[in-house]
Amino acid sequence: MRISDALANQRPFFSFEFFPPKDDAGSRQLVAAIEALAPLRPAFVSITYGAGGSTRARTVALAKQIQRDIGLTVVAHVTCIGASRAELRALLEELARAGIENVLALRGDPAPGSPFVPAAGGFEHANELIAMLRRNYDFCIGAACYPEKHPEATTLDADLAALKLKAEAGADFLVSQLFFDNALFFAFERRVREAGITLPILPGLMPITNFSQIQRFVALCGASIPPKLHVEMEARKGDVKAVEDLGVAYASMQALGLLQSGVPGLHFYTLNRSPATRAIVSSLLAASAWRPALHASRSITTP
Repeated sequence: MRISDALANQRPFFSFEFFPPKDDAGSRQLVAAIEALAPLRPAFVSITYGAGGSTRARTVALAKQIQRDIGLTVVAHVTCIGASRAELRALLEELARAGIENVLALRGDPAPGSPFVPAAGGFEHANELIAMLRRNYDFCIGAACYPEKHPEATTLDADLAALKLKAEAGADFLVSQLFFDNALFFAFERRVREAGITLPILPGLMPITNFSQIQRFVALCGASIPPKLHVEMEARKGDVKAVEDLGVAYASMQALGLLQSGVPGLHFYTLNRSPATRAIVSSLLAASAWRPALHASRSITTP
C-alpha cells in the first residue's frame, strides 16, 4: 500500500522504524521483533541505513524479506550518502522490482565525526534526490523534518526553507525526528503550516529504555530532553526496569497528547526492540486513544 493512501484511509496510523543489524544472527532477531509487532497492524515499517550508508545492501534485502514474508508495507530508506546517481538508480530499480512502493528520501548522515561529502556523481541534498524520484519513478516519497531543526541548520528559518524545498520537489509525507516535548512539535507544526507546507507530518517518538543511549542520540540529532524528565531519569540511574517503566509511561503520555491533538499517526523509533513499543501501542488501541478528546485543541503542551 502507498503511504499516501494509508494516511487518507487508516486510523489509527502507527509505523515502526528499525535498523539493519550487521550480521545474520542480528537479522533473525530483528525479524522476530517485527513479527512480534505485526499483530498491531502497523501502517508501515521502515528500514534505515547504517551511518555513512554502511548497510545499504542489508537494508534492501531486509525490506524485500519483510514485505514478502511478513506481509507488512515497507518504507525503504534511500540516502544520497556514498552513492552516485547511477548506483541510486540501480537500488531504486531493485526496490521497484520487489514491489516496494514507498521510500524515505534522505541526504543521510556521515559516520560520527566526519563531514558530509557528496559522492562523485551523487546528490548533495535530499530535495535533489526527491526531485529525481518524482521525475523518474512511481514511489510514494517520504522526507524527514526536524521539530528542533537539523543540527547542521544555522537557524529555524533556514531549516524551514530546506523543508520547503523537499515539499516542492515532490515529497508526499513527512516523518519527524524524535522529540520529547510535544510543545516543540506543535510550535514546529504551526511554522510549517504558516510556510504553506501542507504535507501530512508523522511525529517521531522514541521510548526511553536506556537513558545513556538516548542521551547520545539526542546529542547527535539536535533534540533535547525536558529538564523534568532528565531529573526523573537521573534519579533512576542504575535501575534498568525503573528507567524503562518511566520511558514507556512518558512516551504513552506523549502519544496520547499527540493523537488527541489530531496528528495523522505516530512513527516509533524502536531501536530494534518490540516490548516497549508494543506496550505503548497496545494501550493506545485499548483506550481508542486516537479519538480527539472532548474540547481538545492544538494548544496541548504536555508532557
